[in-house]
Amino acid sequence: MRRLPATTVYYGLQVLLFVPTWVVMAVYLVRVAHLSPLQLVLMGTAMEAAVFLFEVPTGVVADTYSRRLSLIIGYLGMGVAWMLVGVFSEPGVIIALWAVWGFSYTFTSGAFQAWISDEVGLENVSRVFLKGSRIRYVGAVAGLIGQVAIGVVSLRAGVIAGGAVTALCGLLCIFLMPETGFRRRPRTERASALAEMRATASSGARFAWAAPVILLLVGVDLFMGMSSEAFDRLKEAHFLRDVGLPGVGNLDAVVWFGIFWLVGMVLGFFATGWLIKGFERGGRAILSSTLFAFTFMEMAAMLAFALTGSTWVAIAALLGVFFARDLGWPLYTIWLNEQITDSSVRATVLSISGQADAIGQAGGGPVLGLMGNVWGIRTALAAGALVIAPALALYARAIRHGGSEPELEELPAST
Repeated sequence: MRRLPATTVYYGLQVLLFVPTWVVMAVYLVRVAHLSPLQLVLMGTAMEAAVFLFEVPTGVVADTYSRRLSLIIGYLGMGVAWMLVGVFSEPGVIIALWAVWGFSYTFTSGAFQAWISDEVGLENVSRVFLKGSRIRYVGAVAGLIGQVAIGVVSLRAGVIAGGAVTALCGLLCIFLMPETGFRRRPRTERASALAEMRATASSGARFAWAAPVILLLVGVDLFMGMSSEAFDRLKEAHFLRDVGLPGVGNLDAVVWFGIFWLVGMVLGFFATGWLIKGFERGGRAILSSTLFAFTFMEMAAMLAFALTGSTWVAIAALLGVFFARDLGWPLYTIWLNEQITDSSVRATVLSISGQADAIGQAGGGPVLGLMGNVWGIRTALAAGALVIAPALALYARAIRHGGSEPELEELPAST
């Protein structure tokens, strides 16, 4: 079968990977599996613990053997684990399955960005990242509508359908994904498998340690991971148990959460278009300051979400967090990716950043979950918001280091 152009595969995967929606999963976990606040956070903690243990080793696999193979393993594993969560209702089994999902995810983390960077070139990949961030809303909207429609009938079936789409991504990578930019060393120049992986890991760690901006950005991921765990696992429970949902039309909770996500996606789609145009006009000079602003916005919106007693203010704050995250993520990826000038360790260095996020989530998640059990979900969410403050300080220091203006050409104008 003829392989497709790399950008076609990248944009296609961006659509399909965002079809599975957490909305149906979240309602399933609360209403069918009956997970407590602590169990909800422990589910994420188990995932992040797996990411912490395997993020760098699997990144080394991508740098040593094949980014494409790493992605195939990851997508198939993630899809199967997600589907099995929809099969079982026991909290212990679900937590274990989500750890498997996290392990599988590590095969894709870093490898996906490294693969497309090699295929299109570092000078072109920034625009690909931004365009991909916009295109993914197509899949997110389609998946949201489809899975919510299924979830209204059966939450369990909605969860299983989401996992099936991720597994499909792995199958498509087998037949359609090219890998022309990555070159594995000839067999005669390679040592044993373990020695090769150890050498790649060591080179990636040395590269990251020698780059101050990379270290600062890795530190940002640590604190953002601590912050995100409470919000990601408890936001739906906060609506269902504390704030309440709008009493308009007697809609099912899964429909309301679907509406929230849909509005957030529409806002993100148009805002990402604005961001692309801004980069075409101003180049990378605006990257770090814009990222700082979105991170501050995320902290303020998350704090408002935690403290308000108004359903409508909570909805507005929720959309604010979605908006800030959707626009901040591609900017962070571009900034970090541009600091990695050695392609042979790209996936490994990106995985180090992912490991920092996992450490933050695995370390901070149980503490925030316990706070939710003892003092309530509001307290856990507020504490998670305040953890973003150190990340803002690290961003400020990275800006002073001059990381906002790497010596690369301006982004090309859109065609």
